[in-house]
Amino acid sequence: MAFQPLLRRRALPIATLTAAFTLLPKTAVHAEEPAPMDPTKQIRLRKPIYDAPPSVADTSSTAISATTPSVPASGITDQPSDNETATPRRPTPTSRLAKEISRGRLFLHKYAVKTEDGLNAGLSRVFSAERNFTSTIASLVPPKESNEQLLPGAVYVLVAAMAGSIISRNRNILVRFVTPILTGVTTANYVVPRTTQNVGNLVWDYEKRFPVVRDNHLRVTQGVRHFIETGKAHSQMGLAMAEDKVTGVRETMEEWVRKGR
Repeated sequence: MAFQPLLRRRALPIATLTAAFTLLPKTAVHAEEPAPMDPTKQIRLRKPIYDAPPSVADTSSTAISATTPSVPASGITDQPSDNETATPRRPTPTSRLAKEISRGRLFLHKYAVKTEDGLNAGLSRVFSAERNFTSTIASLVPPKESNEQLLPGAVYVLVAAMAGSIISRNRNILVRFVTPILTGVTTANYVVPRTTQNVGNLVWDYEKRFPVVRDNHLRVTQGVRHFIETGKAHSQMGLAMAEDKVTGVRETMEEWVRKGR
């Protein structure tokens, strides 16, 4: 019985706490009204799964546009600020490097094109010279109907030129130079006449480019022709005179033989 007052003292606070927890209200009582919810969150919470009617859609779009800030979060705007328009921007190292690379590429491309054009022009000149050479050699060949053989004919012309050089070895330098040419050309005109004519036409085409050489050639040709024609005329006259003398001598002998009988 001695413990009963002690138990009463301890049981009384426990009972009081139990009653307080039992009678404590479940909802919180605020002294002020609750803070309004964010409009964006409220729209997201109210947005239905399916398509909303037009009135709700217009309201949601209007609310979103009203709550959307005018300046983007990144701070990047389309219109430049006053400081940017006032002070011009300096080129960045990347832009300067790109400009130098572009300039170098244009420089290399320019000289590459010039080099290619020069090579093409040189090859064109080489091909043109080759075509001219082949066409010139082909033009010197005599036709098949002429029945000329170049190999023995060239040998005959060379032998004739060497014979003229041997004949004129004891003469002056001018005669030693002219005699082989004359003997060679004369032999060529008789052995290979068509080839000689083709070579003469080719030489004449080249001489036309130089007026002085052309005029001298014409002068020499006319002199040679005049000399040949004069020689022919003198030879014919001499032959006629010789024939007359032979005829006279024969007649005289015939008369002398008749008288002797």
